[in-house]
Amino acid sequence: MKQTNCGIPVIKLSLFCGSITQSCHKAFSARFQNPINLNESMNSSDTWRGHIFRLMSKVVYMDYNATTPLEAEVVQTITEALQEAWGNPSSTYPAGVKAKAMIKKSRESVARLVGGEADDIIFTSGGTEANNMVFHTAVEHFWRNWEAAQETHRHLNENRVFPHIVTSNVEHDSVKLAAEYLQENRKADVTFISVSQETAHVEVQDIIAAVRPNTCLISIMLANNETGVIMPIQEICSRVKAMNKKREKLRILLHTDAAQALGKIPVNARELGVDFLTIVGHKFYGPRIGALYVNGPNTRTPLYPMLFGVKNAVQGLKYFWVSIISALLCFYQAAELVTNNLLDYEAHMQKTRLYLEERLKAVFKDKIHFNSHYPGSDILPNTCNVSILGPGLQGWRVLSNCTRLLASVGAACHSDSGDKPSDILLSCGIPVAVAANAVRLSLGRGTTKADVDAVVEDLKETVQLLC
Repeated sequence: MKQTNCGIPVIKLSLFCGSITQSCHKAFSARFQNPINLNESMNSSDTWRGHIFRLMSKVVYMDYNATTPLEAEVVQTITEALQEAWGNPSSTYPAGVKAKAMIKKSRESVARLVGGEADDIIFTSGGTEANNMVFHTAVEHFWRNWEAAQETHRHLNENRVFPHIVTSNVEHDSVKLAAEYLQENRKADVTFISVSQETAHVEVQDIIAAVRPNTCLISIMLANNETGVIMPIQEICSRVKAMNKKREKLRILLHTDAAQALGKIPVNARELGVDFLTIVGHKFYGPRIGALYVNGPNTRTPLYPMLFGVKNAVQGLKYFWVSIISALLCFYQAAELVTNNLLDYEAHMQKTRLYLEERLKAVFKDKIHFNSHYPGSDILPNTCNVSILGPGLQGWRVLSNCTRLLASVGAACHSDSGDKPSDILLSCGIPVAVAANAVRLSLGRGTTKADVDAVVEDLKETVQLLC
């Protein structure tokens, strides 16, 4: 078994109800005063479940932007699915019929969550697949309409033209890396729009100014996972749709990755005006699968599959993930909980986050800097990105020495970047020394004031120790 420098075993927990990021592992393992002897435990009447909950009771989890645990109702639903809806949904026997009915129910529930229709929902393995499907579709659609477009835009014939994509410089890696791959392999031209260092969001005029005759896709996240800043998607879509009226043959498709916003603020794809919207279940207490909202697949909005195995491509996309019926049904229950309780969730997270910020200011006074505060910008109700100023107080160092707090320095997909400051924060204008000390505290539905008090006290003691 791997051990820390002080000889304490590192237990890498792969929880059924969610996961703990790399930075959390460090904080978690570094503070075990009485580590469990796993060999003895395996022969005892204790269960792994008991170990997990005993250990988790000692800590406060504030990394909900990375992942969330399954709600109790979701666990109950998945149990039912495993027992009663295990059949092939294309079959006619009872277990298959029930599976098909429950998939339909799940699709309708996810559609309600984002203000769409059931036929608009394409289930995927996760947000990464959904985002890649959008980029694949945009490029494919461009080339399939190229000949017709040449008649309207004859000047495009003068030079070799590639499909053009516009995105921001603060996107999740599943968007950023997909765009970079297309650009590096000469499959598309990509413009990365820098966010304003005053507002931390993209400016609408910058997006519009980047549009070219060969632009085929604009992809901007709805809310940033590190700062919590909400992007002006509705205004961008309104402006681009006006432009699309003059360029019917080379229509610009509009996409937003809403993974970080769902479950925290109201999200309505029709009101936003997007063609595509990415949904990720484990961000709102659901399963680790995803979905893609498509505004009228292959009627109003093109959609091209990346995988093949059925004659009807769109039907295949809709039922692609039927082999994990139980996960789909978790999606149903998680989406229902958000639809029915969002206002309460949002109000609670906002109130608790404001209390957290007040306590941090009271304790650390002028030694605190909020990296999620920007004049004129709205932010997610649960996200507090903060730096405790001073030498030796890098975010990773602080978290590694906390006794109770489980959090991260930024996006989970960047957890292997060591002590390098977040590129997202640097892009938002945060100075290097401040960004290096950043800690992202993201709250959940059940985070209490008592949790906040414990975390602030933990941070206070840790800073005193490091200084």
